[in-house]
Order: sequence, then C-alpha cells, then structure tokens
Amino acid sequence: MEPLIVLVVVTFAILIAGVAGVSRLRPWPVALRGGLAAMFILTGSVHFVYMRTEIISMVPPILPYPALIVTITGVLELAGAIGLLWRHTVTWAASGLSLLLIAMFPANLYIAINGLATSPEDELIPRTLMQILFLTVSLAIWMFYRRHRFVRKHVNDFEQSK
Repeated sequence: MEPLIVLVVVTFAILIAGVAGVSRLRPWPVALRGGLAAMFILTGSVHFVYMRTEIISMVPPILPYPALIVTITGVLELAGAIGLLWRHTVTWAASGLSLLLIAMFPANLYIAINGLATSPEDELIPRTLMQILFLTVSLAIWMFYRRHRFVRKHVNDFEQSK
C-alpha cells in the first residue's frame, strides 16, 4: 500500500505546486513522472534495505539466484526512477519500467496464491489492481512523451522543408 500512497501523494503535491504557480510542474505528465519516480525510488530502495529478505522470499523457487534477481530488479527500479526525471530519457524509462512491472507480476501472483501475503493489500485482487494502476501510469507517461516527441520531430521536419 505504501507505493500507492507515495504515487498519489507526490503526484498531487506536484499538481498543487503547478497550480500554485510553478509553471514547470503544471502539466499532468510532469506530476505523474514525479509520483511514479518517487514510488520506484521507494520500491527500489527496499530491495536493498528494510524488506530485502521479504522480497527475496517473493521470488518463485523455480528461478535461480533469488538474491541476485532482487538486486538487479532493485537497480532497474532506481535507474528507471531517475530516468523518469530527465526528459531525454523519459520514454525509455517509462517503457522499461512498464516491462519490469509485467515481468515482476508473477512474483506477486506467487505470494498471493501460495499464502505468503503478509498484509491484506498483498492478496491477489488488491495487488493485481495496484499493479494495473502502476502499469497504466507508466504507459500513460510513455505514450504522452512518445507522441509529443513524434509530433515535435515532424513539425520540425515540416518547418525545415518550407
């Protein structure tokens, strides 16, 4: 539940700052980028501290080297969070994080189905709904910046051909 709270609170805080006059924070995609980045900083950091043992136990036993998998996914989450904050890498970061969310979903299924959930939000339905929301946010960011990059490129090409 903490990742969802961080996503919502940070997104709204950035939106409020935009409305209050910080013009760079006014567009909704900027707020979503900030909220999602904060969420992945939280989730990526717990791969190394606080919940590392619990996260390692979420890795299905069929996969080898669960500690290494948790380390790699933690690094990818942190790198993706940083990438969301830099406009030049936002499409790569959002698409990579989307793929990571899809790839890690079986671990969420594993804990829910095998009774390893430690809280009500780790049960199958709430966890699935949260994952769908996180994936939707990352895909919305990816689509927005991909479309704007495409439009900007073609407008520039059109203006140069005049």
